[in-house]
Amino acid sequence: MSAEQIRMAIPNTASVAMETGSALGGQRTTSAPSAPQQLAIKVFWAQHLDEVRAAQKLRYDIFAGEMGARLSTTVPGHDIDLFDNFCEHLLVCDEITGQVIGTYRVLTPVQAQRVGSTYSDTEFDLTRLRSLRERMVELGRSCVHKDYRHGGVIMALWGALGAFMVRNQLDTMIGCASIPMLHNGVVSGDLAASIWRKVAATHLAPIEYHVRPRLPLPIEQLDASLDVEPPALIKGYLRLGSKVLGPPAWDPDFNSADLPMLMRLDDLPARYRKHFLGA
Repeated sequence: MSAEQIRMAIPNTASVAMETGSALGGQRTTSAPSAPQQLAIKVFWAQHLDEVRAAQKLRYDIFAGEMGARLSTTVPGHDIDLFDNFCEHLLVCDEITGQVIGTYRVLTPVQAQRVGSTYSDTEFDLTRLRSLRERMVELGRSCVHKDYRHGGVIMALWGALGAFMVRNQLDTMIGCASIPMLHNGVVSGDLAASIWRKVAATHLAPIEYHVRPRLPLPIEQLDASLDVEPPALIKGYLRLGSKVLGPPAWDPDFNSADLPMLMRLDDLPARYRKHFLGA
């Protein structure tokens, strides 16, 4: 795959709304303004091992350092698993510092066949998605550095993902969206149970796409009545037309509950199609 590099200026503020990101795709480039409140970022697909390692280090810092995940890794200070060698790695870096500040990894249908499954298969029984697999990619290990968590970085990542899907004639994305088990200083599944109850009422997929967790979060034993909002990333996915495929799985290693989610390009709301697909 040829390198895709996209430069854009993003206001350096946490108040940027998800809906206001600039369209990204192809090799579009805009020059960064000189105003100090602006952040110049570059979005690109990793071409070399050192770029993949930078993404893996960011993942480790966030998952282990912030979330308390217990990671088994072959390189200290890096989040590495068996799927990494089969994935494309999308990176965002700060052009001023050169620091990698955001990443996704993408497992294509061909590579999923080579490795034998998707990561989501390890957490859920995806039998009902078999008719979608030929044009289905898995998104995973998404994270953004804590100092850059505003809508612009996520929108830049999603823009590059949209261009990737169109370029490779793919139409479906799946992934596990994590919900922290830590809430108000207490580790429990109440937060995840309450978010599941809320999103299931409004964004549950048709029954023919429902999947089953291999290690279910024990919803019936938890307080699912909390008045809480889903994490920002899940809310963003739902705005883009994503559906929840079933109740969350418990991931003890990552100290999280994982919601199975699916997004099809045909379900992308019209107001986002120009941003992400150029259509």
